[in-house]
Amino acid sequence: MHMGRRIAIVEDEAAIRANYAEALARQGYEVAAYADRPQALAAFRERLPDLAVVDIGLGDEPEGGFTLCSELRALSKRLPIIFLTARDSDFDVVSGLRLGADDYLTKDISMPHLLARIAALFRRIDALADAQPQEDVIERGPLRLDAMRLSAQWRGQPVDLTLTEFWMVHTLAKTPGHVKSRDQLMHDARLVDDGTITSHVKRIRRKFAAVDAGFDAIESVYGMGYRWKAA
Repeated sequence: MHMGRRIAIVEDEAAIRANYAEALARQGYEVAAYADRPQALAAFRERLPDLAVVDIGLGDEPEGGFTLCSELRALSKRLPIIFLTARDSDFDVVSGLRLGADDYLTKDISMPHLLARIAALFRRIDALADAQPQEDVIERGPLRLDAMRLSAQWRGQPVDLTLTEFWMVHTLAKTPGHVKSRDQLMHDARLVDDGTITSHVKRIRRKFAAVDAGFDAIESVYGMGYRWKAA
């Protein structure tokens, strides 16, 4: 049922790389596997996958996955990127999300859970693509979201949002003034858990603030969640 979806795996340990590739192929995904950053980047410049699963330490590059994530983001703002790594420090998680990854998982994750995370990212892509025509463009004061082009503008200036960031802004902005709890954000934004919601919101605010230092449209409601400020 996943035919046509191309997933890239960038993992330097051959046995792990083969294990993930085999599991994904059994689900019907087309899989491209790479052992190091230069090999993966050369391939990505020729053809982007539909989703990338990247380890942080790659061969003789302890931070190679972080570098590759930045390089991928330069090629595509929307490509879903998942870090899958043995490194579980808060610093690494925050670093990965700041670089624009959509998810950060550790290698002790079960295969069904990994497949669920991947499927959730693809559902978000499909949900945006299937949006009804009247919902393709949302305009809320200075904000303009175009779901067909996955583009965001604030006061006429483009804001480069990743797929996850775009979907979260879309979820909040479509009902200004309404508080979205963390559970609602998980459901509406098709997140599997709420562990990275705070980091995503901080990064979204930072990107809008880069365009408009006075940006304050996303409000935190203590103990409840977040809301898009009503005009």
